[in-house]
Amino acid sequence: MAVLKMAATAEFSSVRSVAEVPEGDDAKHVFHHRMFLEPQEEKRDLKALMVKRAKEICSCTPAKVKNCVFSLFPILQWLPKYKLKECLLGDLMSGVIVGVLLVPQSIAYSLLAGQEPIYGLYTSFFAGIIYSIFGTSHHISVGIFGALCLMVGQVVDREVQRAGYDLEATVSAHTDTVTQVAMGFFQVGFVSVYLSDSLLSGFVTGASFTILTSQAKYLLGLDIPRSSGVGSVITTWINIFRNIHKTNICDLITSFLCFLVLIPTKELNERFKSRLKAPIPIELAVVVAATLASHLGKLRETYGSSIAGEIPTGFLPPRPPEWNLIPNVALDAIPIAIIGFAITVSLSEMFAKKHGYTVRANQEMYAIGFCNIIPSFFHCFTTSAALAKTLVKESTGCRTQISGIVTSLLILIVLLVIAPLFYSLQKCVLAVITIVNLRGALRKFKDLPKMWHLSRVDTIIWIVTMASSALISTEIGLLVGVCFSMLCVIFRTQKPEAPLLGWVAESETYESLSAYKNLQTKPGVMVFRFEAPLYYINKECFKSTLYKQTGVNPAQVKAAKKKAAKRMLRHKEMGSGGNQTGISLELVSEPLGFHTIVIDCCAVQFLDTAGIRTLKEVCKDYKEIDVQVLLAQCNPSVRSSLIRGEFFKEGEDHLLFHSVHQAVDFALGVQEHSGTSASKN
Repeated sequence: MAVLKMAATAEFSSVRSVAEVPEGDDAKHVFHHRMFLEPQEEKRDLKALMVKRAKEICSCTPAKVKNCVFSLFPILQWLPKYKLKECLLGDLMSGVIVGVLLVPQSIAYSLLAGQEPIYGLYTSFFAGIIYSIFGTSHHISVGIFGALCLMVGQVVDREVQRAGYDLEATVSAHTDTVTQVAMGFFQVGFVSVYLSDSLLSGFVTGASFTILTSQAKYLLGLDIPRSSGVGSVITTWINIFRNIHKTNICDLITSFLCFLVLIPTKELNERFKSRLKAPIPIELAVVVAATLASHLGKLRETYGSSIAGEIPTGFLPPRPPEWNLIPNVALDAIPIAIIGFAITVSLSEMFAKKHGYTVRANQEMYAIGFCNIIPSFFHCFTTSAALAKTLVKESTGCRTQISGIVTSLLILIVLLVIAPLFYSLQKCVLAVITIVNLRGALRKFKDLPKMWHLSRVDTIIWIVTMASSALISTEIGLLVGVCFSMLCVIFRTQKPEAPLLGWVAESETYESLSAYKNLQTKPGVMVFRFEAPLYYINKECFKSTLYKQTGVNPAQVKAAKKKAAKRMLRHKEMGSGGNQTGISLELVSEPLGFHTIVIDCCAVQFLDTAGIRTLKEVCKDYKEIDVQVLLAQCNPSVRSSLIRGEFFKEGEDHLLFHSVHQAVDFALGVQEHSGTSASKN
């Protein structure tokens, strides 16, 4: 009988699979396969490796300094190669259009962050210039993002209540960006992979409910305290309905008229965006018209409307953040930093893929960190990439980050000259602008049926993250979403798909019998695929599913044989009739219907010690009932784990193949050879 082994010896660190071919007439009945695998030698000298790595890091050469500088300042790479004729017109147009849209939004989102309107303009100005220097994306627009403004505003309100006086939020911006720069330094850009698209989308939608709730009081002209913490959405709506009788009719009518103008125009912009060279700047038009109406109609003096108030020109003197407050806001800074980075990287990679270039995640972390840490000394708050403005920027011809510099220069003109003219602008107008820009996030509810059809797990993650972000709090909602998505991954590996496979005729392919028709099975051979890592969490699931799919539990077969043998022996000792003895003998020797199980390990990414032990037990248990277990398509990591776990130790004929087809052919060849030998005997 031919034997195909994969043997491992510590002395030679080698893996071999060999078929021994018997001599004589039996040779033609044997499946013949010979292969040698020599693994690479492992680097065991850890000390030497660390010394070598340290020398590489600490060495300083002109070329290395140049690469480091160019890596930290990507603008030095692309600006000297800037193509004026090809790029300038598109960059100028997109920069001006985004700037026109950004001015009213910057003023509006300042209220969301608990700041004066001027701080939103400061933030947008600095972010555009700094990202142009440090960023690797050609297209994204960095500025104010609603969800981050909300999170900053909650921190500001809490600290104001604690301190008992007006407090700027520069400390929040500074702390979260220190966080971001430190994350970039330690090369932990990989954290973004833990925030899936469904999780981020659910978080943004849940935060949108909180944003809408926080702006509702401005629509009605109500003067109620801003709620924060757990359940702030519910608390805010309770306060609104308690004070609904104090609604300012002038603000309510203004809000209604702004909605009537903004929503239809925004919808037209989206519907005909392919035909329009640039979107209609309706927000700026509404802001200008509302400011004139408020000033000429003296709405504050006559009706008591809440207005933006004095917006100074120029820049306030820089000052350091309130360092003594950093311990209070350090924990709040972590989710703000992570969300800002994740949104930025997601958008950067999306547009980079669309236009055929690459972005560097860790450099993006540096870029967003510097977009916040430098402006934090100039009365700015947290920024990140913004989807709506990035889409506008890309659709209006943006080619490089010169567009961002143009946008910042336009905002600079507003800061130096135009800002004081918005003194009479009603806050309800700014609230309407903020709420109208939430349409995209709230429309995600329409996509739920499609999302459910594509992936039920992703849909549940979206719903859980959205609900917890809206009903509990944004920070806790993010944490709940991350934890729940990780649990979903664990549950997926705990109860994975584990089908029996059939052969595709005239090929070497094996696929699931439950998924495809017209598949064939080889007599006496069952092929089983486990579609998950095999580790301590799902080891029992692996065994129980294997027993269920094959219809044979070795322990039960052994117990039945043992029980039948005892019964036969007892009848023999008691001198019972031969009929019952014959039945018992038949029960002991009842055939199982198959002689080999091939386990397809192509979807097993890794094994732990519990997984290796489980495979050993399965092979041993089936061997005791004369069923051979073969492993096929193990990846190098799994093979290494099996070797280290002494799966192939001497005296155990555990077989390993590089394809399911080879394993099945070997099993059939062995069985045919055994049958031929038996017939000769």
